[in-house]
Amino acid sequence: MTRKRSDLIGLRNLGPTIIRRLAGIGVHSRRDLQRLGAVEVYRRLRAASPGRPVPVCYYLYSIQGALLDLAWDDLPADMKARLRAEADAA
Repeated sequence: MTRKRSDLIGLRNLGPTIIRRLAGIGVHSRRDLQRLGAVEVYRRLRAASPGRPVPVCYYLYSIQGALLDLAWDDLPADMKARLRAEADAA
């Protein structure tokens, strides 16, 4: 059985670890990320990892940055605050 190459490879901010974790929650493509949005994807990652930290900067901000083709630390502060508030609201 051969592994299918992830459509996420090459997106900014997404390395092998996050791509593996995304695959674990059924996110395999940019289209999946766009459909769900960064906040929902982050919530699903958190839910799939009880007792394990899911760092906001490495996941929530990285996913949003991948969608916008920006480095996660280049996201505007107000956007980071909004994303974090939405993610924590669940």
